[in-house]
Amino acid sequence: MVARHLEQQNRKQWSSEPAFVFSMAAAAVGLGNLWRFPYMVGENGGAAFIVAYLLALVVVAMPIMMLEVAAGRLRQGSVVTTYRGATRLGVVYGWAVVLLTIVITSYYLVITGWTLGYAVDAVRLELQDFDDFTAGYNSVWYFLIVTALAGVVLLRGVRAIEALSKLLMPLLVVMIAALVGVAATMPGWSEAVAFMTTWEAGALRAPELWFFAFGQAFYTLAIGQGYLVTYGSYIPRKTNVPRATLIVAATETSIALLAGWMIFPFVFSYGMDPGAGSELAFSTLPRVFDEMEIGIWLAIAFFGMFFAAAFSSCLAGLKVIIAAFAEELRLSNARAVGVTAALMFGLGLPSALSFSPVQLTVAGMPFLDFLDQFGGTNVIIASGVIGAGLLCWVLPPARVVYALGAKSRWWSWRIFIVGRSLPFAAVAFLVWRLVSGAD
Repeated sequence: MVARHLEQQNRKQWSSEPAFVFSMAAAAVGLGNLWRFPYMVGENGGAAFIVAYLLALVVVAMPIMMLEVAAGRLRQGSVVTTYRGATRLGVVYGWAVVLLTIVITSYYLVITGWTLGYAVDAVRLELQDFDDFTAGYNSVWYFLIVTALAGVVLLRGVRAIEALSKLLMPLLVVMIAALVGVAATMPGWSEAVAFMTTWEAGALRAPELWFFAFGQAFYTLAIGQGYLVTYGSYIPRKTNVPRATLIVAATETSIALLAGWMIFPFVFSYGMDPGAGSELAFSTLPRVFDEMEIGIWLAIAFFGMFFAAAFSSCLAGLKVIIAAFAEELRLSNARAVGVTAALMFGLGLPSALSFSPVQLTVAGMPFLDFLDQFGGTNVIIASGVIGAGLLCWVLPPARVVYALGAKSRWWSWRIFIVGRSLPFAAVAFLVWRLVSGAD
């Protein structure tokens, strides 16, 4: 117990509440919002999906986000340590979250490699179509480079992540806003507005739409993936958790919506398919930049910032894994980083090969897309529901209120209502989905 107390006292922290906000926003904003949100909107009907997503985010996802951050702050340890402290069975769930994060981060690194490759090609004035970019083994080489770079940054700890996030987040927001301004001048703007603001009657009655919307809401706020618990464990004592997480959630949601307004006007202007899937941004923007007079300069800036944001997401996922390995296996930070990097090299390779001449597929889709559809929606929802139930049914409410660091009990009351009812609501939803499918 004394050793544990000393470990908590010596645990490094974010330098301030704004530092946590920047770091947490950078962790989730990158791929969850710039890459995944537009393609999920495109594949699920546009405006109806956005409405369902926003409702899922506000009603359910945000209280659970606060709960996970508060739990991490309360235990000041890895995701395994946090859930073990809640209940004996929590250690099993904690390791399951680490496993989920390993799977997601393995293909995140591949996509981040794409952003780096496009940034490098833009600097060389050789921006390629996505099919041309993946015709060789670019996905593999850039995946290996990104994984090695992440290992170097993580050897320096949380302050390196903090410094990187403070620099990159403001630049990313400015760049996206500028591209939305350009998109507003495109002939496909009105079609994009219609796509993102109107929907057919009855569209919101489809259970599949709500399933994917909840998956994206959880994905956007990094729920059930260990990010929030791990980053929350480094929060300074005076941080107001509801205030900090509301700022993060508002930032991430705004950037997700801006990404849609940035992508779809170009998609419709050039007669492209909004349901193109995971390569939507990579097949759309190079063509856009190629058509513009100053396109190559915008390409350099955008893909540079896109890489930075995606890289921040990778760092967050890797930090979850490294913290668990270091604390549970009693490894030094350097050894935990080395083990994690080796694991990523092995597990990420199939995703990289799925966009190469090998074209590795599962169930008729690229291996990377399969992992994202399965882990990025199905497993994330299950993980978020189970985690919320564990914390809300086991942790004393008074301790959660204390960990929130806020005087108002409004959020703690709402957190426990959502957390305790979520497992039952999930079962009811599954029944609805089965009945609707049978009809």
